[in-house]
Amino acid sequence: MQHRHAKGGTLVLGGGFAGGYVARLLGKAGSTIVSRENFMLYTPTLPEAASGTLEPRHVVVPLRMMCPHADLVLGEIREVDETERRVTVESEEAGGVELEYRNLVVALGAVARTLPIPGLAEHGHWFKDLADAIDLRNHVLRQLEAADAMVDPAVAARHLTFVFIGAGYAGVEALAELADLVRDALRYYPRLRSVPQRWILVDAAPKILPEIPTRLGDYAARQLVKRGVDIRVDTTLESVEEHAATLSDGERIETDTLVWTAGVRATPIVSRFGLPVDEKGRVRVGPTLCVEARENVWAIGDCARVPNTATPGQFDPPTCQHALRQARRLAKNLRGEVRPYHYRMLGQVATLGRHKGIADVLGLRFRGFIGWFITRTYHLYQLPLLTRKLRVVTDWTVGLFFRRDIAELSMLGRSAKLGDD
Repeated sequence: MQHRHAKGGTLVLGGGFAGGYVARLLGKAGSTIVSRENFMLYTPTLPEAASGTLEPRHVVVPLRMMCPHADLVLGEIREVDETERRVTVESEEAGGVELEYRNLVVALGAVARTLPIPGLAEHGHWFKDLADAIDLRNHVLRQLEAADAMVDPAVAARHLTFVFIGAGYAGVEALAELADLVRDALRYYPRLRSVPQRWILVDAAPKILPEIPTRLGDYAARQLVKRGVDIRVDTTLESVEEHAATLSDGERIETDTLVWTAGVRATPIVSRFGLPVDEKGRVRVGPTLCVEARENVWAIGDCARVPNTATPGQFDPPTCQHALRQARRLAKNLRGEVRPYHYRMLGQVATLGRHKGIADVLGLRFRGFIGWFITRTYHLYQLPLLTRKLRVVTDWTVGLFFRRDIAELSMLGRSAKLGDD
């Protein structure tokens, strides 16, 4: 077992949006990050990585580049000992590592929120991380190949039927981007031009994108309907089979693609640390982002229930925008400028594919091309590192003049061993 002290006395559990930015903003004060991966995923661009608009490597930021003054330990967290102020990490590269800290920051994010729906775990596709996005892209392209190989038009139509459960940001943007991918790809499949596509968006809420102003949500719904998307609100998923999905309205939809984007929940590991959690498994924190009934233990991001003095009685939603603002306040608190967290949301943005988008900025509402442009500008501004910004801008520029690449990435990360045929 190796013994180390957290750099600068601050140990950050999680290298996602919240944890990565805390370490970055602490700067030369230093910190040590514990993460499973050596990168931070910029989740708002995940739909574009799935559709091929952005190169997958360009939607992740290496933590060592993002946080040059921080140490990084890759591994799984095994134990948190608050009495000894020590965290045990199991590292594949270094074995067991014990890290001592003065300040502990819990920013372990969230996992997909699932329900005990028959067949969902076996036949559903998730959309939470980069691996999910690439897997979904490969699956969609495989459906085109399968449909093209079919003689029976009913079976071909089943391969071209795509069902998305969850009409929040992730579901709407993922559906819009993948629909564009299929549209661009179909020009290379002349046999499929007469086969109907079906894109179905399902949500239990009475409207899609319930987080945004009604007028913008209605505009988004109209744009999707114009593109042939079948929107089912006040509807839930009842069951999933290998080649079909059944909805609460009784309809059984023949499909080989069901994508689950119905929200997230705090990562379950935080419940094992002995920290106070609420009924949803989120760590309870006070106004200064310090964990309730604890000293020198802090929690932010999707795994925490964060009160906001700008919205009394409400807790921050699990979005990158709020995680970044929480990280900024926490970095200042760790440097000794302890104040309550206060952030009034500037607005909300979303893309709808095909140069369409919606944006609510400081009470001003934009839609269409302007909304799409504002959305991309905002994401570019928030993306850390100039090199990443330039790579993303290059991808977007190329995308204006060329159609999406339709090559599969199914072999990504896998290779045959030496001697295998």
